[in-house]
Amino acid sequence: MSEYIATFHTHLSALLTFEALRGRGMEARMMPVPRALSSSCGTCVRYTAPYACQDLLDRDWEAVYGCRGEDYTCLYTAEEP
Repeated sequence: MSEYIATFHTHLSALLTFEALRGRGMEARMMPVPRALSSSCGTCVRYTAPYACQDLLDRDWEAVYGCRGEDYTCLYTAEEP
């Protein structure tokens, strides 16, 4: 299992993603976006999963980062419509 942070353009998208991840039995928590990262809404979801779970992210996601402690690596960014 790996740890990830997903950032979002809206707080609602973060909440919907949190609920989707928890609904699939994954450990997840909503939290403020770490200073090293940026986000439009200021809320992110930090979660532990076997893969990045882009299929469970709400449509308004911004980016997914891999986490190792307080080190973050951008893995995926959402394409603009």
